[in-house]
Amino acid sequence: MITGVGSASVLVNDAKKSAEWYREKLGFEIIATEGHSVFVKPKGSDTLLLHLCGRCDAWENDHPSGRTGIWLQCGQVSMRKDEKSGQLIPSSRPENVEKTYLELKEKGVVFSEELTSTSWGKYAILRDLDGNEFEIS
Repeated sequence: MITGVGSASVLVNDAKKSAEWYREKLGFEIIATEGHSVFVKPKGSDTLLLHLCGRCDAWENDHPSGRTGIWLQCGQVSMRKDEKSGQLIPSSRPENVEKTYLELKEKGVVFSEELTSTSWGKYAILRDLDGNEFEIS
């Protein structure tokens, strides 16, 4: 039986350099370094790890950049109803998302989609050093 997700891999050109960016800009902690990989997670969190996978032969034709599909939550999560589709969507409190967005902007984090208000809350898409994109909501 599957009981959770241990980590999500994100391709990066230089795992150690990227890990420092995640530590400095997003407040993540570095958990382990092994060869071409560095594992990071939100500081003090029990959530899954991000496996920053540095360039290696296993990549073949893969490369960093683009939407990862990884959602970074900003505090406690609740289910909110999208008034357009009627779907329930998990998201953080809108005021927490906005506060996080402003803090990250102040640290120089680049956003490919700026803070947007929706019927279910707020979200923005941030971009890391290698062009990988993550949603905060």
